[in-house]
Amino acid sequence: MPESKNRKPRRKFTAELKSQIVQLYQNGKRKCDIINEYDISPSLLDKWIKQAESTGSFTEKDNRTPEEQELIELRKRNKQLEMENDILKPSSADLGTKVKVIKNNLHKYSVSAMCKVLKISRSTYYYEVKQKPDESILETNILNVFKASRKNYGTRKIKVELSKLGHTVSRRRIGRIMKQEGLVSKYTVAKFKPHVDKCNESKVANLVNRKFNEQPHLNIVVSDLTYVRVGKSWNYICVLIDLFNREIIGFSAGRNKDASLVAKAFATVKSNLKNINVFHTDRGNEFKNQLIDETLRTFKIKRSLSMKGCPYDNAVAEATFKIIKTEFVKGEHFETLNDLKYQLADYVNWFINHRIHSSLGYLTPYQYKVNALKKVV
Repeated sequence: MPESKNRKPRRKFTAELKSQIVQLYQNGKRKCDIINEYDISPSLLDKWIKQAESTGSFTEKDNRTPEEQELIELRKRNKQLEMENDILKPSSADLGTKVKVIKNNLHKYSVSAMCKVLKISRSTYYYEVKQKPDESILETNILNVFKASRKNYGTRKIKVELSKLGHTVSRRRIGRIMKQEGLVSKYTVAKFKPHVDKCNESKVANLVNRKFNEQPHLNIVVSDLTYVRVGKSWNYICVLIDLFNREIIGFSAGRNKDASLVAKAFATVKSNLKNINVFHTDRGNEFKNQLIDETLRTFKIKRSLSMKGCPYDNAVAEATFKIIKTEFVKGEHFETLNDLKYQLADYVNWFINHRIHSSLGYLTPYQYKVNALKKVV
């Protein structure tokens, strides 16, 4: 039908992406913004939030009712009975038919189980097929030998075991099949505990390399944190800056200098996070940790870190905080964290829409972006 041609292709959402989108909501991002930016339906977002809060899993099997699960189990048992009948039907047939049945069902059952049902010995089966071992049988036997070895055997020992089954196969061919099936011997894995790099020892490269100017929109986003006095204690603010027009695209404030503060800043970004290409920061623990790594991996954002102890590699973020401390923090007294959050949001709005920047030809970040988009059109 002609209507079907106009249907959008069905999108697939990974569990990681669902988790990150729910986390954006939990960090304060409005549902309507998430729905618009990630092009998902309200019911789908509500479903993910409910799953995250009830079971913590996004797989259908973990969110089924007991009745639904019971129905599925009944269907499985019926299917199992059907398959067993398929094997039992030729149990009184000739040897050649039985061997053929086993070969046709290798992808479903083990050779031992089928031989037992069909009442023939394994040696008889292997004797019948050893003269013409096809690729599927060889793959199955390699898989069985590998599993039986508790994933320890490599090509050398598997070759020995296959010879006992009547297969004369080169180690190269075994290796090719193992690679094809994703079989990796434990002996090919490092026997020592891998060293986990400390934050300041990370091998992550500096992709920005101080190329701060003439960057495309959302190509590189830089970030940093700084402290602000609130009442009688120190609180912290985090900002995300687009090098394209020096716009603060995300911000947050909180009592702790940690990854959660950075995640909350990501939640305020008014765009699909997949549009960001590179995220550049210094080597602080609040940026180099599992929570931030999961966010970047889910939205396919590349990681970039400054060289240890070199503030010049993140100069734009440093300069922006100097502006914030001079224009926003200096001379102000924040009674509570909520007071800081409210005034920070007001300042960011002014920074984007009203404050002119010499690096932008004395335009505001908003004006610069509008002019650039006009040129593209």
